[in-house]
Amino acid sequence: MPASVPWWKRTTVYQIYPRSFADGNGDGVGDLSGILGKLDYLQALGVETLWLSPFFQSPQADFGYDISDHLAIAPEYGTLADVRALIHAVHARGMKIVFDMVLNHTSDEHPWFLDAQKGRGAAKRDWYIWRDGRKPAGKAPPNNWRSMLGGSGWHYHDASDQWYFASFLGFQPDLNYRNPAVKAAMLGVVRHWFAEGVDGMRLDIFNALFKDAAFSDNPFSWRPVPTESNPHGYFQRHVHTIDHPDTLAFARELRQVVDEFSDPPRFLVGEVFGDATTLRSYCGEAADGLHLVFLFETLTAPLHGRAVRKLIRDFEAAFPEPFSPTWVFGNHDRPRLSVRVRGQAAKAKLLAALQLTVRGVPFLYYGEEIGMENHAVPLHEGLDPVAKRFQLVPQPLVAWFRRRGILLNRDECRSPMQWTGAGNGGFTPPGVTPWLPLHRNSHTVNVAAQDADPDSLLACYRLLLALRRAEPALQAGALRWLDELALPPDVVAFSRELAEDPPRNVAVFLNFAAAPVTLDLGSLAGRVMVSTRTGARLPVAPRYALQGHEALVVVAA
Repeated sequence: MPASVPWWKRTTVYQIYPRSFADGNGDGVGDLSGILGKLDYLQALGVETLWLSPFFQSPQADFGYDISDHLAIAPEYGTLADVRALIHAVHARGMKIVFDMVLNHTSDEHPWFLDAQKGRGAAKRDWYIWRDGRKPAGKAPPNNWRSMLGGSGWHYHDASDQWYFASFLGFQPDLNYRNPAVKAAMLGVVRHWFAEGVDGMRLDIFNALFKDAAFSDNPFSWRPVPTESNPHGYFQRHVHTIDHPDTLAFARELRQVVDEFSDPPRFLVGEVFGDATTLRSYCGEAADGLHLVFLFETLTAPLHGRAVRKLIRDFEAAFPEPFSPTWVFGNHDRPRLSVRVRGQAAKAKLLAALQLTVRGVPFLYYGEEIGMENHAVPLHEGLDPVAKRFQLVPQPLVAWFRRRGILLNRDECRSPMQWTGAGNGGFTPPGVTPWLPLHRNSHTVNVAAQDADPDSLLACYRLLLALRRAEPALQAGALRWLDELALPPDVVAFSRELAEDPPRNVAVFLNFAAAPVTLDLGSLAGRVMVSTRTGARLPVAPRYALQGHEALVVVAA
């Protein structure tokens, strides 16, 4: 592996939603000690970097994304000693750990905001975004800015007769990054956790940090809802509240802070939305901004050969070296991968093969490796504050949003990890009520049931992750299309190539059709092929019948 390729470009990332992963103290809520107890499983799975959703001090109104102290640990998750023990144990296994950092806003129970509410002359008043209302009597919002969930982002504070802005939910007031003290404080938070040994940060709604200083109205748009490639919606173009040029400048400033910690190098991945040009801009023209940004188009792109080939081509064009694309098929806000493949294991294996062989950094969501499914929870029963906001939306409209990759109840994709077929799925002891109910299929779809099955989805993930770790070309090689093979449109074929002495390359064939295709592999004689259908490592045959929804990876003998 060339020394110039940093570890974060070669790694595989596994997202853990701590509340749902493993309950170490038996109270029904996942915690840090539970994660610590599952590190052997994660190391054996083959993932290399763990991304933990927030576990900082919080009233848990948005289950950790409403932070009331960025430097303290929520007691339901553990203690600072637990955090340090986890960081040490992860590093002892040769793995890395990434924290989820919410820079855009705090909880309305944060001491800063509690002070800001005392009045217009409060010491921390200007740490948040406050404005007088419009006439008559100031009871109308200051301008037309909407939140990311639709509806006005302004919230009236009766005691001081002013409005504060929140990009997401009303109990998550946005910080005012035009105040130098705010910027210094939040950069101090970043430095604190890197000094504790954290290897990287995932940045929540990073694209909303700076707003227009003149508070100009956002222009009208005919778009009803935003999408992965276009964040404008709710009949408004959010030009003054999202993707502000000052946010892009701050990305470079934040990168300079991260680069202070170079042994080992650390990295940043941003939650941003938009077209490829917008997304790339967060990385800086000289690759001096965020190291990575999520490319969420993968969450909704059609799963057929032409669409997948276009997706790869678009990512390659927008993120050439030294930039790197990301590949993600699920997270704590979106429908699970199993929804996309309708529970078909062969298709899930095919997408795993795509994600772990194409150029870029793969992000896996906990439970994907065993095919966990969304757990349908009615809006009126949801704990998610988004579900509570939309609880009167009729079910047909809920289904319409779900088909477009939008969950109005994020509880659906956050159900507890299914470890065994026992009561509570091994997540928490039998007899204890878990914070969210487990999926009804947990007695059959779980780690224990798939652990010893060589044909299981779990076995396939282990196989592909082992291949990626063993083959430098899969970690850092350039991508070359195998167009010379003239394969059918639904077969996506490429080679990952690393210019070493001797050169290393891996050939990948992905059949997105149900019909088999015969491959001529004569030019790859003397090598070994690995299939998602059989899992076996076999010598390359001159001709190979690639079955429907099968992936074939050809590596050195």
